[in-house]
Amino acid sequence: MVRTPLTPWERQRGERFGAILRRARGDRSMVEVAAAAGVSAETLRKIETGRAPTPAFFTVAALASALGMSLDELAAACASGAGDEGRALSA
Repeated sequence: MVRTPLTPWERQRGERFGAILRRARGDRSMVEVAAAAGVSAETLRKIETGRAPTPAFFTVAALASALGMSLDELAAACASGAGDEGRALSA
């Protein structure tokens, strides 16, 4: 199976989402947050670095819960960093 390459906008969106998660994680370790969310530390690392810019909805929901954020808060944080691209960001 061949995966369609990501557009520059999709890569930027993934990097922005990862940065939001890193800030929300604060001083907590990646391993601690990943375990609380039920994902591997490697998965969280890929999301935080933008290498996995399109995580599954349930992964996003689990990470938001582990970080004490609502999905609304997470979506608003993503959208507020979208700049002038004129696109809504779906988390």
